Amino acid sequence: MIRRLFIQVVESISVTDAPETVAADRESALRLATAVLMIDVARADRIFEESEFDTMLQLVESHFDLPPEQAAELVNTAGEKADDMVSLYEFTKVLHEHLGEPEKAHIVSLLWQVAYADSRLDKYEDALVLKISDLLHVSRGRVMRLKHDAQRNA
Repeated sequence: MIRRLFIQVVESISVTDAPETVAADRESALRLATAVLMIDVARADRIFEESEFDTMLQLVESHFDLPPEQAAELVNTAGEKADDMVSLYEFTKVLHEHLGEPEKAHIVSLLWQVAYADSRLDKYEDALVLKISDLLHVSRGRVMRLKHDAQRNA
């Protein structure tokens, strides 16, 4: 099921359609991929706390400039996709292919903020964010600076 959705998203990005449709589909795919990764990081320690959910909602609202209802809908949809997720690669590939270095680094920053939402960093959350940052090809030095910033702000 998730594979079929992923193929549809990639095809919708690849197909030459009206520029507005392509841009909307691309943005939707990027939003979903980002939210799925955020959910996966929040669940990495097997404890999905309310503070992590609240932080994710706030980050999704501000990062994607969405009203609260749409942010909640995106997070809920991402939660369903994360339940069926087989591989990070399906989602990181979409982000890596369609975002530049600054945008990918910003996503890593969002992931660190989710990981520190409960005021502590679990080893599984740490390992997952590092793995995602590698798949996004964000330099390790930049990842460590973003981690330090998120820790300081937690």
